[in-house]
Amino acid sequence: MADIIIRNLTKKYGSETALKNVSLEIESGEFMVLLGPSGCGKTTLLRCLAGLETPDQGEIIIGDKVVFSSEEKIMNSPGERKLGMVFQSYALWPHMTVRDNIKFGLDVLKTPKNISNETLDSVLKSLGMKEFEDRYPSELSGGQQQRVALARLLATKPPVFLMDEPLSNLDARLRMDMRVELKKFQSESEATTVYVTHDQTEAMTMSTRVVVMKSGEIQQVASPGNLYRQPSNTFVADFIGMPRINLINLRKEQQDSSFFVNSDVKIDVGWVPISNEIVLGAHPEDLVVSKKKISSSEKYSVTAVLPNGPETIIQLTRGKTPVIARVAHDSIYTVGESVYVNYTVDSLNVYDAKNGRIEAPVEN
Repeated sequence: MADIIIRNLTKKYGSETALKNVSLEIESGEFMVLLGPSGCGKTTLLRCLAGLETPDQGEIIIGDKVVFSSEEKIMNSPGERKLGMVFQSYALWPHMTVRDNIKFGLDVLKTPKNISNETLDSVLKSLGMKEFEDRYPSELSGGQQQRVALARLLATKPPVFLMDEPLSNLDARLRMDMRVELKKFQSESEATTVYVTHDQTEAMTMSTRVVVMKSGEIQQVASPGNLYRQPSNTFVADFIGMPRINLINLRKEQQDSSFFVNSDVKIDVGWVPISNEIVLGAHPEDLVVSKKKISSSEKYSVTAVLPNGPETIIQLTRGKTPVIARVAHDSIYTVGESVYVNYTVDSLNVYDAKNGRIEAPVEN
């Protein structure tokens, strides 16, 4: 296991800056996920960690060793960093059997034959690949090839796992199964893991913490629960959640008022923000939908009904303001029907409309 410290890392490709002064600390044994849209810098950051890219400035420390420092002119090779990496493409040797592919890393480390064979048998068994050990990659399914890539990583027992979208080539069902396996293997090995994905479901279900990135900069680092409930800005709020959060532009009804309005709706946010103009964040489950008026609820029209197994997603509009609500699977609504909506005050997030940053009630 090893801590990873990244300080003020910058990486440029010509005139484009892929990483902008990135700093991050990853704890030993942690499962850290780098999440963001294409081009946000997450893979570049992983490749800098691996030693596959040379940053322009900054410092990377793995364990107690400085592996990169622009100031001290240190740039350790990938082999010197003692990391294990799984790629999106699996990167298996096509001319080698499953067993030989896994054994390759042990041979590079000059592992004694008896220990190598014991390790191979143990890893093959734990991944359910023992019966396939004499097959070649072309004779395996995508999921089986991914298991071989993981087995090769696990066999060498590196202190740090680096994974670059390893499940993106699998179908949805197999991807779910592999998430469970990956999380179990990482927990058992206690290896520090840095995992790149653009899939928020992977990030939220597998990580201990998530790093959300945009345009080469870190937007927020938080546990999955905190990331979902309290996104630090409107970019993170809009990026996290399926279905997506409702973001509603509002203005303060009057000074020292907790009520905010636009031309269609009036919502009590429960406290008095400093900003006069806000973006209100309300998750679909924070809308209370009923067929009868309750207290200060307002009337909306149902514009779409989307059954989704254990829940139903409904789209509602009031004037030109659309919102999405999540309701129980047995709730029956029809397009064109009028319903009443209240907002769960304790769950709302308030963002300054000018800078997009979250505001919080001032504690007395």
